[in-house]
Amino acid sequence: MDVIVVGGGIVGASAALHLTAKGASTALVEDSRAGGATAAGQGVVFPWPLPGEDPALQALKRGAAAHLPGLLDLLADDGRATGHERVGGIRLDPEGDDTGYDLLRALAAEPGHEGMGRVERLAPGEPREHVPLLSEAHRGVYVEGIARVRGAVLRDALFQSAQERGLHHRRGEAHLLWDGGRVSGVRVGGEDLRAPTVVVAAGAWSGRLLEPAGTDLPVVPVRGQVTHFALPGTDTRSWPVLRWGGHGGHAVAFGPDRVVTGGTREPEAGFDHRVTARSTAENLSRALEDLPGLAGATVVGSRAGLRPATRDGLPLLGAHARIPGVVVATGLGGEGLSLGAYQGALAARLALGEPGPQDLSALRPDRPAPPRHAGPDAG
Repeated sequence: MDVIVVGGGIVGASAALHLTAKGASTALVEDSRAGGATAAGQGVVFPWPLPGEDPALQALKRGAAAHLPGLLDLLADDGRATGHERVGGIRLDPEGDDTGYDLLRALAAEPGHEGMGRVERLAPGEPREHVPLLSEAHRGVYVEGIARVRGAVLRDALFQSAQERGLHHRRGEAHLLWDGGRVSGVRVGGEDLRAPTVVVAAGAWSGRLLEPAGTDLPVVPVRGQVTHFALPGTDTRSWPVLRWGGHGGHAVAFGPDRVVTGGTREPEAGFDHRVTARSTAENLSRALEDLPGLAGATVVGSRAGLRPATRDGLPLLGAHARIPGVVVATGLGGEGLSLGAYQGALAARLALGEPGPQDLSALRPDRPAPPRHAGPDAG
């Protein structure tokens, strides 16, 4: 075996596909525990960088935006349904606030942002023409290139294409194997799998996998919960993604008649992935305030997942000086569905010793970490 990938979400599945596409003998070890972020994600795809973000994160996002079209073409050529649909998006801003339009129009004109497409100002009442659940008072900005994705469908497409290229698959909890001072593989279900490189893409659980090595990986779980609604008799397939500029919440529609809202941020939950009454009440209250037309909708259910967040807000990607033989790829927080496939592709290159297309030193998992209470997702 050339490389072992630990983690069955989008990052791990993408790493596995890119490795097998390069002819590397690869095994994917998937822990089937509940609470993974990929299947519980809301489904927003917006990979472009924003002003004020760390330069390393901006470079990662530009790479992700450029990488995604080719990956979708590869999966389509393999005959895979990707769950990815470019339906556009609307940012809803308070009355009299044009900052959203100015920001997005300027971004779309920058190199590397061509995929954002057309940016249009929408007058009061016009957003409701796109999504009739909104009130007449809403105004906003339409961005053509925003997409939605069913995370589990995209993950399965990546995994199946990797299997078609010879991927070996194991289920169970992985434990690192050592040969002297270097990781030499993993043990799973009583079986020892050996490889010179292990990619750790286990999301919020990545730190736990590396704890026996005496490392404190700066990744923490942040529970997020979303609510699913059904609107029988209403065709939602063409509805754009919605984002509220005031509170930053999203609503995403899927066919034939579904709407997903919410996206709580609960760092205090730890590894507790339960759907809770408090978060359900918070989501329902916000949904009815933002989308009055949901009042008569059917509440289909809620999902909760543990996002892998970091204390400084930057992803973790690269080798770890204290754990030779390991490449870490996690820490995308709430942007896993936008950036995860590209992070997996970069992890595959690093695992094979290939140079990356950008300087990744600022994302190294062994960089100095701020205190546990710091960082945008850590409380």
